[in-house]
Amino acid sequence: MTPHYVYVIKSEKDGRLYKGLSEDPEKRLLSHNNGKVNSTMGFRPWKIVYTERYSSFKEARNRELFLKSGKGRDFLKSLNL
Repeated sequence: MTPHYVYVIKSEKDGRLYKGLSEDPEKRLLSHNNGKVNSTMGFRPWKIVYTERYSSFKEARNRELFLKSGKGRDFLKSLNL
């Protein structure tokens, strides 16, 4: 089974965080930095600041949704990313 990753990238332009899900976070980062993702295009460049590995898509998706919630944002803030 292919692992899935929840990742958090940070804009080097203004410090905003973006949370996502991918089988290959490094490859996905290239998409963000090459302007292929509309929602992140205006805030390039990006760098990966946090990842978590999961054995199933479902687990990773649930964690991604958590990180996008208020409690998830609080958790990320506590990490001082």
